[in-house]
Amino acid sequence: MDFALGEATGLDIPAHPDALFEAGPDFLTQAFRAFGSLPVDNAVVRVSSIEPCHDGNSGQKLFLTVAYEHADPALDTELFVKFSRDLVDVFRDRRRYELEAEVRLAALSRHPAFPVAVARPYFADFDHETGTGILITQRVRFGTDGIEPLREKCMDHELANPLEHYQATVTALAKLAAAHHDGRLLPEVDQLFPWDANAALADLPISWDEAGMQEAVGRITKFVTGSPQLFPRAVAAPAFLDGLEAEALFLLRHQADIRRFLYADRRFVALAHWNTNIDNAWFWRDDGGVLQAGLLDWGMVRPMNVGLSIWGGVSAAAPDMLEEGLEDLLSHYAVVLAAEGGAVIDPEALGVHFDLSLVLVGFAMMMDLPALVHARLPETVNATSPRDPLIRSDPVVRGFLCVAANFLNLWARRDFSASLRQALK
Repeated sequence: MDFALGEATGLDIPAHPDALFEAGPDFLTQAFRAFGSLPVDNAVVRVSSIEPCHDGNSGQKLFLTVAYEHADPALDTELFVKFSRDLVDVFRDRRRYELEAEVRLAALSRHPAFPVAVARPYFADFDHETGTGILITQRVRFGTDGIEPLREKCMDHELANPLEHYQATVTALAKLAAAHHDGRLLPEVDQLFPWDANAALADLPISWDEAGMQEAVGRITKFVTGSPQLFPRAVAAPAFLDGLEAEALFLLRHQADIRRFLYADRRFVALAHWNTNIDNAWFWRDDGGVLQAGLLDWGMVRPMNVGLSIWGGVSAAAPDMLEEGLEDLLSHYAVVLAAEGGAVIDPEALGVHFDLSLVLVGFAMMMDLPALVHARLPETVNATSPRDPLIRSDPVVRGFLCVAANFLNLWARRDFSASLRQALK
């Protein structure tokens, strides 16, 4: 398949890089005009270069350089192209529908009250029937003009002050939530991201029954016991591992209660980025020296519990940073949310929402840690630590191990069962 019919503009949109090259400047001119990013008296006259970008785990990506008929400093010539599809890699193509929400976000980001810096969109469209979409934005020039170099996931130990970066991304999340809460993004936000309570309650389905959960806990316990050097000390502690099965079953039996709790109070629900790990952001300092963040890779953006969005942003942080800085980040979110016109929420209550959001995402996505590691990099068990070059050689294993270790570490330190009992009251 080379092209699909875009639902927003009615244009035939290219499904892969060769199709974009074939469509050439004429398509880019038509597309940019249809999206409102190029004046009708200007045109793309030349594609100067196309370079592949191999980052990420979904569709194909390109760096694109173009020339316009009339040079205009308001128009970017260096662009980034993201396709939903990877038609030669089934593993990457499976995530093609993640771009659908990102296309809608590109449209919403043009709202004059949108409060978060994003890469300026030039064109975005999607065909739901085939899962084919394309997003074209300005290219963020990491490491130039005051922008920090691209920060790599799970490599916080290379930063002088990692907490500062997470404060910047949490600020962006809170500003977006506040703009949603106080109606500044209406009517577009409700048109593009309508609230669906049933979908929210069904989000992050947990496939384990009680017997399956017992087996999964047993595999995790065996893995942690056999390779304690890969996990924070609290995870490998016998007291935590000995009680893990009983706690997991208690939480699993109450998953319906957890879901109802998370979406009963709309102060804790807002439009949010799903994954603000620092590799999905760019950073710069404002005139006062405060670190600021713009957000990239908005796949799966939707209204969600704000605790879930905060976890999505800190999930790949260094465990010691989370241990020391999480309460600060939760308080910071609540302060910014209120200051920007959003709901007033108690940081302790936000902590309960955070814990129970983490129960759902952890049970839905992270209980298969041993299977993934053994399938991709079985020699991981011989690594000296999570920072061993062996683990760094496989970004999927490195990322999954880091996120799962944080999930288990927070479970050990924050007592998710206590948060559930508080919610049940």
